[in-house]
Amino acid sequence: MKKIILSVVLLLVAQLTIAQDEFKADVIKVIKASGSASQMELAKDQIKAMIPEAKFEEFSKEFDETLPSLYDAMAENYMTSYTHDDVKEMLKFYESPVGKKISDTASEILKKNMESGKEWGMALQGMMMKYME
Repeated sequence: MKKIILSVVLLLVAQLTIAQDEFKADVIKVIKASGSASQMELAKDQIKAMIPEAKFEEFSKEFDETLPSLYDAMAENYMTSYTHDDVKEMLKFYESPVGKKISDTASEILKKNMESGKEWGMALQGMMMKYME
């Protein structure tokens, strides 16, 4: 009887683990489809200017090796706010034509938004100086 109960418990634990792994895998797909992965490439490109060209390939490889742990941590954050069903619906959206367009243009939109933010920040500094005098 103990063996049967132990077997059932182990089977349930295994099912929960598999379900959790599938959930995390789907969340990581959403993270990548949403454009977050392209943001990491943009960050790497910005860092490139600070690293000697001769060392950039080695840096790039090491940088890329850190991404899975980042995506895992991000997935854990998503998993506290969304259910697996929520994530499946997000995946459906990102597989749609407009979802694919969002994913494909995320990096370019981010670059443009960063430039807009810089311009806004410069204008804001001028306004702040007027009030700080």
